[in-house]
Amino acid sequence: MDDQAQVVEVQRRRSRAEAEQVAGEYEGSGLSRVEFCRKHGLSLATLARYRKRRAQDSRVPGNRWVAVEVSGSRPSAQTGAGSGLWVALPSGRRIEVGRGFDSHTLVQLLGVMER
Repeated sequence: MDDQAQVVEVQRRRSRAEAEQVAGEYEGSGLSRVEFCRKHGLSLATLARYRKRRAQDSRVPGNRWVAVEVSGSRPSAQTGAGSGLWVALPSGRRIEVGRGFDSHTLVQLLGVMER
């Protein structure tokens, strides 16, 4: 059977947050579209729709600039020595990931935070 013409069992509708999470999981998976869809029971068209919506939703309105501070100092033991990077959000929340972090887990975290 041709990989492009798959029949997939119809499942319940996913919420917008769930669809966003699936698209993020695909992008961090390293799998081909066909492999990912087979593994997760999705049609190629559904994955394409989720990815398109995610790309549209992630655009920053007005192409705003975001302030970035680069630190040349070594992280202290208190801030998690070996940390790869961190992002401080305007709300005061901070996301910090170490070198070699699990991108799948980060995608899940961001999906939860955006709900």
